[in-house]
Amino acid sequence: MDANEALRLVNRCYARLNGRRGEIRIHEDYYEGKQPLNFATQEWKKANAARYTNFADNWCQPVADAEAERIDHTGIKMGGDNGKKAARKVWEAWLHNEMQAQSSQGFLTSLVASRSFVTVWGDANGEPLISWEHPSSVEIEYDWENPRLRRAALKTWVDESKEYATLYEAECVWKFERALPKTTNERESQASQAKVGFAHDGGWVARIGPGDDSWPIRNPIGAVPVVEVPNRPMLGGDPRSEISGVVAMQDTINLLWAYLLLAADYASMDARVVLGQGPPMMPILDSNGTKIGEKPVDIGELREKRMLYLTNPEAKIDSWKAAALDTFTDTIEIAVGHIAAQTRTPPTYLVTRTGMSNVNGEGLKASEIGLVKKVIEFTTFATPAMREVHRLVALAMGDQALAREVRLATMTWMNPEIRSDSQLADALTKKKAIGYPLRYLMELDGMDPLEIDRVMDMHDEEQRDQQLEEARKGMRDIVDPYRDEQLLLDAADDSDSDREE
Repeated sequence: MDANEALRLVNRCYARLNGRRGEIRIHEDYYEGKQPLNFATQEWKKANAARYTNFADNWCQPVADAEAERIDHTGIKMGGDNGKKAARKVWEAWLHNEMQAQSSQGFLTSLVASRSFVTVWGDANGEPLISWEHPSSVEIEYDWENPRLRRAALKTWVDESKEYATLYEAECVWKFERALPKTTNERESQASQAKVGFAHDGGWVARIGPGDDSWPIRNPIGAVPVVEVPNRPMLGGDPRSEISGVVAMQDTINLLWAYLLLAADYASMDARVVLGQGPPMMPILDSNGTKIGEKPVDIGELREKRMLYLTNPEAKIDSWKAAALDTFTDTIEIAVGHIAAQTRTPPTYLVTRTGMSNVNGEGLKASEIGLVKKVIEFTTFATPAMREVHRLVALAMGDQALAREVRLATMTWMNPEIRSDSQLADALTKKKAIGYPLRYLMELDGMDPLEIDRVMDMHDEEQRDQQLEEARKGMRDIVDPYRDEQLLLDAADDSDSDREE
């Protein structure tokens, strides 16, 4: 690939980034509770929308959090004579890069934004550097015939004045930069300023980074060092966001709450009816302050003041019932129940009253089956991605043999079923009774590989101490019979002496 082809590939990948940035921002805003008031009529919005601008009854966040809190990559298992040592080497690199925290953020981002990315590189000392990337900054170019193959990857970021792009190929790494118009607020957080919205195309020029002696530079890893972590992609389609299916119902709930609050506002204030008189008139003044005419008071202002004018002197007034506000709350509860069903979120996370009364432990466990299966489905797609990340870590270390072994490694995950300590202990005890090894039981208990090794060392030490104690006891059992026999002989001699006397 020459420079012109690399530049065309940068522009093509960047166009795809621009195409999805708007959708990502919407889903992240809904997750954070930044939700506009939709579905209301223009007349209603004109009169009341400003009052509820910052209001949102946010159900998008628990939908994503309920799944994210059950996703945790706990370790890697490898076979062979050196499998344990090899797995430890790769997992230590994972821990050195604080990937337990990064993966927690990354998995949640995949659920909200439909995907995230992991980049692996090496520092000057040959130590692997792993970074979880936001989907609005990274894009992968897949092979058109076989979408499982990564042909290239683009990573972008910004600072105070420029935007940077790095195009990774298996053989080379191309670096570009361009001027960036300042569109962010200096008072915003650095994370907010680093997020780029829709940006213009083109304008990229070559960039030679610190320490680079050529352009492009050689890729020492020998593979595209970027991996996508998708959320439940469809065959031949794109990954899906857990928020996308909640947005419409979320807007409905917010509007119903606004209607309810407005109705409660009107019901809580006195209303007045004026008989036999028309609405008051407002004087029209000229530039000198002289009255030159009159105009009726705006009907909207009268409505806000809860005033009604009846001009007919024969008119009579009657009473009307207060608004039934429970109609709104009942509808909102039904809408929340729909969200729970559509997203397979257990009712215990969302519904507090309907459908969850007088339910025993088995019923609660059954209600979580949908969420558990959804987590298992997510890990099905995340497992190949994590395996490839660990393979790239081995390549960054320069260990080709380890990289080949990692391709067949087993990724371990947290058990998505939530059980109490007593339930878990009972299950592990029963598995131990039928012959499950201790190391496997600790894996089921959710320990990471390094913690398992530490506990196994402690267990082996206790076993050695116990065996030594048993050996000492055995020696005492051998010696004691002779000692007891000698005591009996001594006692017999003493008895004979007494009789002789």
